[in-house]
Amino acid sequence: MTQLSPEDAGRRNLLLLVQLRWLAVAGQMATIVAVQFGLGVSLPILPMFATLGLLIALNLLQLLAERRRPVTNNQLFAALLIDVGALTIQLYLSGGATNPFVGLFLLQVVLGAILLKPVTSWAMVAVTSGAFAALTVDYHPLALPPGMASAHSLPYLVGNWFNFTLAAVLIVLFVTRIARNLSERDARLAAMRQQAAETEHIVRMGLLASGAAHELGTPLSTVAVALGDWARDPVIASDPARAEEVADMAAEIARCKAILSGILLAAGEVTGDAPERTTLRRFLSGIVARWDEGHPGLVAFEDRLGPDRAIVADRALAQALVNVLDNAAEAGARSIEVAASVRDAELVLTIADDGRGVPPGILAHLGKPYQSSKNRRGAGLGLFLAVNVLRVLGGTLTVANREREGAEVVFRLPLAALMLEEGR
Repeated sequence: MTQLSPEDAGRRNLLLLVQLRWLAVAGQMATIVAVQFGLGVSLPILPMFATLGLLIALNLLQLLAERRRPVTNNQLFAALLIDVGALTIQLYLSGGATNPFVGLFLLQVVLGAILLKPVTSWAMVAVTSGAFAALTVDYHPLALPPGMASAHSLPYLVGNWFNFTLAAVLIVLFVTRIARNLSERDARLAAMRQQAAETEHIVRMGLLASGAAHELGTPLSTVAVALGDWARDPVIASDPARAEEVADMAAEIARCKAILSGILLAAGEVTGDAPERTTLRRFLSGIVARWDEGHPGLVAFEDRLGPDRAIVADRALAQALVNVLDNAAEAGARSIEVAASVRDAELVLTIADDGRGVPPGILAHLGKPYQSSKNRRGAGLGLFLAVNVLRVLGGTLTVANREREGAEVVFRLPLAALMLEEGR
């Protein structure tokens, strides 16, 4: 469904008011003619038709000007005030509050409640109620034929005014509340659509990653077998330098295979390994220690976990933490602190660094794919994946720049998402 901008919505609302005013002009003209010539009631024709002429001129002006600039709330309020003024003049010339058409003021109240902001909606209630009150005491009486003449006492007119004011207040009160509820519902639906789109994006990436992991497994296994043969070759075994290089390559191949196994496990595919049971402290400290091997001395782990807890190692959470650490290192951090604590059955991980921080433009679109200051293909997925991993686990991720330098990323997730069944 196409979403209208506020400017487009304002123009459409103004056009609806123009159309309604054409109907009002036609209806009033037909009523004046019918009363004057059909019922034989003498009306001040000239001023009443002059008022209709002003409404026609206003409609033509608004049709000419509506494409030139955006329509604001004040413009809609002014248009409704003109309609109220024109109706007040017509009623003043034709019996005031004794005229049965005095109830048409409620139409302006309803339109104001739907189209205007709350303050101006209540202002419309005050204006129409004031006009109604004025018409109960000051108006041009009609000389009705004997068969049509009737007398309304002042208490009746005051009661009629009170009834109108009460109805107007209730209409604005409930219509504005309903409009607010609908607006909140639309906002929730928009958020759900956005989340569904992001989830679909993640699914597509997961399928691609899973396929790549399957395809890369075979060549990596072939290379691993070849390296094993090289390591047993007498020529290489007799050369310590070459033997060390082969051992390093074998270790890197094993690391690549472990990463691919983690991708397949996170994608829900069986890799032959049972889910790893560990403890929360061992799981977190192990992630930091393995990352520190590739970045010696850069990261420090602060353990505030208290009593240890048995959990199932979550590969996706581990990768999310690694992504955040990689981002900090690429942002020029010289020191990274990872603090882990448990608060109210919730795991809180705080990753603070002293790098360049996060640009405001990326902070404003946190969790959106491809939002990155790095000019390379595929950049910007780290935080996007981390945000969605936390969302799946029932947690949240927040990012903020520190006062002096660097950034701070906070993971929050319920411990129940990681703990073993018997530990819950």
